[in-house]
Amino acid sequence: MPVMVGIVSYGSYVPYRRLKRAAIAQALGTPAGKGERAVASFDEDSVSMAVEAARDALRTVPSATIGTLLFATTTPPYAEKLNAAIVGAAARLPLEIRAADLTGSVRAGLPALLQGADAARGGAPALVAMADCRLAAPEGKSEQAGGDGAAAFVVGSEGVIAEIEATASVTREFLDTWRTPGERFAHGWEERFALTQVYAPLLGKAIHDVLAKATVTPDALTTMILDAPNPRAADEIVRGMKLEPAQLGDSLALTVGQTGAAHAGLLLANVLAAAKPGDRILVATASDGADAVLLRVTDAAADYRQPRSVGRLIESKGDVAYASYLKWREILPTEPPRRPDPERPAGPPMFRSETWKFGFVGSRCDACGTPQLPPQHVCVHCQARDRMMPYPFADRRAKIATFTLDRLAYSLNPPTVNVVVDYDGGGRFLCEMTDCEPETVAIGDEVEMTFRRMYTAGGVHNYFWKARPKR
Repeated sequence: MPVMVGIVSYGSYVPYRRLKRAAIAQALGTPAGKGERAVASFDEDSVSMAVEAARDALRTVPSATIGTLLFATTTPPYAEKLNAAIVGAAARLPLEIRAADLTGSVRAGLPALLQGADAARGGAPALVAMADCRLAAPEGKSEQAGGDGAAAFVVGSEGVIAEIEATASVTREFLDTWRTPGERFAHGWEERFALTQVYAPLLGKAIHDVLAKATVTPDALTTMILDAPNPRAADEIVRGMKLEPAQLGDSLALTVGQTGAAHAGLLLANVLAAAKPGDRILVATASDGADAVLLRVTDAAADYRQPRSVGRLIESKGDVAYASYLKWREILPTEPPRRPDPERPAGPPMFRSETWKFGFVGSRCDACGTPQLPPQHVCVHCQARDRMMPYPFADRRAKIATFTLDRLAYSLNPPTVNVVVDYDGGGRFLCEMTDCEPETVAIGDEVEMTFRRMYTAGGVHNYFWKARPKR
């Protein structure tokens, strides 16, 4: 009898900052779109967002059980380095895992999920992370339509909350959206060609094939999720299948934007939060072809709880000015701080301190029980030597003990907020704070840790952990 494989747990991430489309239009004198788009902060990228979603997905699954890690993105921070390795280190995954980046197309997200399922059939669960930090030329449609975000799924055969019933894929070469190496902004062909000749027909075929494989009719679907670069392709599918409005998943177009390789996963995570046992969910995405997967929600979903839903992340937000967005993406040149440039991080120290730098694992004295960070060899409390045990701090709540604002530090978003935080259960640390309004920071505020890019120097991204207000 075939082994049931499907989604065991999931996580999502929507950045705190939002850029109103009316603000873009006002600055450029162009027609304004409705709503707003999610914007990754100056210290975020696709890797840091993938880490956020992956940590959420691993809250109910031991990281030591993961055997495969797949990372899907069109905006990898490194072109000739395994970005998935950074995600794995920050998520504290085992050393003995198979890892790969899937990139080059916004279609990469859903195939990553399907490849994760294939890997899980062979044994250990797979962690699939997908994230994109969308960048488009000013005044282009993609600038307003795009958005930043991430999703992650643990796929396995035990504790499945959404079983994969059937899949279908079609691939066809055609020219619609492309970007060559070294280019920042993508090009697009005249949209009517792709809409009428490509997206709608390919989406329709993938959906027809997956329903046929599962012998399921459209009226049996609880929710259909359609993700295509041109949203009008989805409209044609809906009309052709005569779907009811209640059967369509929220596209998040007005609140987040189209998040590239992460979008199908983010939409699925949003739907799963309200899914009930027996629900059937069809997810289809198009770009350079189409993929479709049919999921059946199992009884185990009734007991599954996701503490940080997509809806909650959408509600937790703060605005960003269009000029600040352009500055963060280095589209608008500005004078750098009059301080020495940061030095390039060195490889050997990063290698030696991997569990601390990427996993934020401190130490706890085995003699007196005192947690401490950074990790120590000699206990700061009882002076016991080499009696330390690893002690993770990344998931621990903390409160601000004191703070200061630094208006002279090297930063794309001054002032820098430096905080001293006290952790639940013990431990004190000095670090930067992000995703906050400097004028509202106060002693006693609850914070949580987040994985961020501190700076980039000499082509090396320096990742570490910061505090942020509790979301």
